[in-house]
Amino acid sequence: MKYLLLLLLSIFIITCTNRSTDRTSEESSDVFITVLGIAQDAGYPQAGCEKEQCQLFWNGKEEARHATSLALVDSNSDKFWMFEATPDIKHQLRAITTIKNDLTFAGIFLTHAHIGHYTGLMHLGHEAMGAKQIPVFTMPRMAQYLSTNGPWSQLVDFENISLKQLRADSALSLTEGISVTPFRVPHRDEFSETVGYRITSPNKAVLFIPDINKWEVWDRDIIEEIAKVDIAFLDATFFDANELPGRNMADIPHPFVEESMELFADLPASEKEKITFIHFNHTNPLLLDSPERALVESMGFKVAYEGMNIAL
Repeated sequence: MKYLLLLLLSIFIITCTNRSTDRTSEESSDVFITVLGIAQDAGYPQAGCEKEQCQLFWNGKEEARHATSLALVDSNSDKFWMFEATPDIKHQLRAITTIKNDLTFAGIFLTHAHIGHYTGLMHLGHEAMGAKQIPVFTMPRMAQYLSTNGPWSQLVDFENISLKQLRADSALSLTEGISVTPFRVPHRDEFSETVGYRITSPNKAVLFIPDINKWEVWDRDIIEEIAKVDIAFLDATFFDANELPGRNMADIPHPFVEESMELFADLPASEKEKITFIHFNHTNPLLLDSPERALVESMGFKVAYEGMNIAL
């Protein structure tokens, strides 16, 4: 395997690379994205997991990782928007208050109806927050699903949430200069469409695609889409095809990180550094400091972490 020597080299790199330089050199800005979670839908550790990687948490050697979510913060208007309503939303809302505690919760953008991406809505209900008409931005099929299936329909009926339908490839203006555009991606669409988002400000554009089947089955060229933005958060659910012994990976298709690195191998360094892998399964070694993580970073890519900030 062509990555073997690089993987061995990365074992050395991980012992001498100081990632804190990257984490503390982020720009400050009144408008920014902060990463609230990096894990696959069920978080880390996952229920019932007794694998070595999960044992590190059970034995007190690692911290939990929350399900993938971003927050878009605009300090000028004192508003924030979340991308995904995860099962970890209470922790993620709390994380936002540590940034600035007087922000208005201006809405949630959902990508699709898999558990890690929308079930956090339950915390907005009258059993919990008792929220008042929080805007929830969805595609039409997702809006229909939430409106007609309990317990989600109760959130609509009690006006805890207010559904706002989006149209694919149609930009929604949030504030002057800040917009969000959904676009369809192929995924397992049992209950809803699946979308990614392009988030734009006057200075930067960000791509967010936490779930997609494979890059080659999309009707767009991912390399061309990366070229249009400054940062691209991309699906990295599984590192390779051997991650889930006994499971048919064809039933849960995602671009393996190895496949993505092959696809992006010939990109110039300026394009590679835009690519930020996110949405890691609990078995994915990129969740933790690991030789695989050092390998990915040594090849010029980035690995998302909770608390990562992107100035817009």
